[in-house]
Amino acid sequence: MELLRATITTKKSIHANKHAKLIFDDGTVFDGQGFGYSTTVFGEIVFNTGMVGYTEALTDPSYNGQILTLTYPLVGNYGVPDPEIKDADGIAKFFESDVMQIRGLVIHELSLTASHWNLKMTLDEWMYNEKVPGISGIDTRAVTKKLRSGGVMMAALAVSDEPIDVEKIKKELADATDYNSEKFMDSVSTKEEKTYGNDSESVVVIDTGAKNAIVRNVRELGYKAIVVPWDTSYDKIMSHNPKGVVLSSGPGDPQNCPATVDTAKKLIENNIPTLGICLGAQIIGLAGNTETYKLKYGHRGQNKPCINLETNQVYVTSQNHGYGIKPESLEKSDFKLWFTNADDKTVEGIKHKTQNCIAVQFHPEAAPGPFDCKYVFDELKKLMEK
Repeated sequence: MELLRATITTKKSIHANKHAKLIFDDGTVFDGQGFGYSTTVFGEIVFNTGMVGYTEALTDPSYNGQILTLTYPLVGNYGVPDPEIKDADGIAKFFESDVMQIRGLVIHELSLTASHWNLKMTLDEWMYNEKVPGISGIDTRAVTKKLRSGGVMMAALAVSDEPIDVEKIKKELADATDYNSEKFMDSVSTKEEKTYGNDSESVVVIDTGAKNAIVRNVRELGYKAIVVPWDTSYDKIMSHNPKGVVLSSGPGDPQNCPATVDTAKKLIENNIPTLGICLGAQIIGLAGNTETYKLKYGHRGQNKPCINLETNQVYVTSQNHGYGIKPESLEKSDFKLWFTNADDKTVEGIKHKTQNCIAVQFHPEAAPGPFDCKYVFDELKKLMEK
């Protein structure tokens, strides 16, 4: 029997061991070792409990404006693959967007040596190229417990070749734009329409920070994917005569996307088969008279249990969101509860009571994470084929 052999590539980090400080807006300071790019950034600090998938996570537009803490203790050991590796539609295979989306990265230990058959560069090298700072040597358990008890907050991450002036950065942090006030769509949404595939029937993806995997799943359903800017009008969308519409995931407060909410209202009114994912679910909720709110510390990880209330089955889901739909607001809305979170009973999925509209708060496309709920895309296809 012939054995397949893969060539294993190994690389070492070359930008690590710089001065670094993680400074919270309550004055708490963590000392660490810097890696990646030498700079100071400000953003909302959050945590993700996933064990793998940092290439996908760091390029997920939902993390735009945030300093990401990874709770898994060792990060970077398998390096980073080549961003130029694309699928048949020209979509990057191992990245969720074309650029790194996070403001900064917080980890316990950086693997100084990366080894993998698909290795192109180290995590340290990738972050340096993308001009994003990272800090290691941090007690990420302490950071996570702090955020769980006090909620997410603004923070500064400073990496420098020289000693860092903490008091100066504290003053700059106090003047930094609050995450909740940031308008992210200009940063994460496409500026022009993009088409993937040449199938006769199409699905429009409204890009409020869409992951590549969402577009890929639309293609796997057998439809041409037409990706449009976040503020595209209903009439412009319908000019494509789509079989259905997907409202994508993305960063920030859904109430900062009024144009998308207005479009969603018209999609619902005209009974266009529609699926909302993450931020898209919140936008659809607002369009159907629910209310949204900010979670204390969000749901970010790959092992979040959700219950499908129609079947009473529990699914393991991938999640990345800081806002949600108020459960009590469903009673006076046009939606019924579809999925609920088994941990904290938050809303994880809704279905319109009369129209062809569904939405989930988790990521059925995974990337990274389990594919337990990939069938949600099949539910959209059923609506489109009615």
